[in-house]
Amino acid sequence: MKRRAFHCTLAAIPFSVALGATTQLKQPLRVAFVSTERKDRPSQNFEAFRSGMRELGYTEGRDLHIDAWWGEGSRDQVERWVPDILRAQPDVLLASGGLALGALIRTDVKLPIVFSVSADPVAAGFVQSFSRPGGHMTGVSLFTLGLIGKRLEFLKMILPSANKVALIANPQHPGESQELDTTRKAATRLGIAVRYFPMKDEAELDLALADIARHGDDAIVAFADGFTMSFASRIAAFSLRQRIPAIDGWAEFAQEGNLMIYGPVIEEVYRRLAAFVDKIGRGAKPADLPVELPTRVELVVNLKTARAIGLEIPRAVLLRADRVIR
Repeated sequence: MKRRAFHCTLAAIPFSVALGATTQLKQPLRVAFVSTERKDRPSQNFEAFRSGMRELGYTEGRDLHIDAWWGEGSRDQVERWVPDILRAQPDVLLASGGLALGALIRTDVKLPIVFSVSADPVAAGFVQSFSRPGGHMTGVSLFTLGLIGKRLEFLKMILPSANKVALIANPQHPGESQELDTTRKAATRLGIAVRYFPMKDEAELDLALADIARHGDDAIVAFADGFTMSFASRIAAFSLRQRIPAIDGWAEFAQEGNLMIYGPVIEEVYRRLAAFVDKIGRGAKPADLPVELPTRVELVVNLKTARAIGLEIPRAVLLRADRVIR
């Protein structure tokens, strides 16, 4: 499978340099994986992290113990879990997404935290800088504002008639306002009018989809985060029923039946997070481990969905796709 290099304007120290020298590992290493995803429909992120730990030589039940805490689509539920998480006495917490990280910050958790967030962690106040995070948090930022314009360009290549696009997003997500502003500017350049639907729960998603159906929007652009991804299959079912294509930035969205994604290779990011956890388990301080950025992006097209909603994917798009779901 071919991958494209992702170049970002925010500099980060090379991953191998950032991790530094190792020391004696505490055994067993206890990790709390904290996510706002639903337990019955988790993404591949958890398994990718576990795979990364295995690649580093860990065996669960021997020198590694991982507890997964699922927020069931709710930041508030993660906050309610915090006392139980702390009672389990983890050595490191892995915050999967900005909402999970925000919940840990609001409840004043001081344990070492490794994160994956799609916001700029400096602008959000999570760390002091990419090169010197300071405090007790570090990880990988999926800050991908530079990919938004290209994502909309691919949409226009597939659906040249698209001039009314619905944007659906979780307003509680750190960086959402920046993503919204960037998307609006990119859409204006492409002659696309947008309507914005903030949604904080399942009921608001239902209202948004009903409005989109009534209004006859040409396409849906979903802002990627764990909360949005937890409803990827619901959005896909709506897309097929209404014949309205939906796009996003993470592969799971297309795997769940939506038309297309263009964004970072998320599973690679979560495998990389394992190295942060390993180093902290060996005594490294999060403050000294630079925040990393994705190194790969992918274009994934669901050809099965395209046929079902009556779209013909141009050959130029298929040739550029890293993956085609048939």
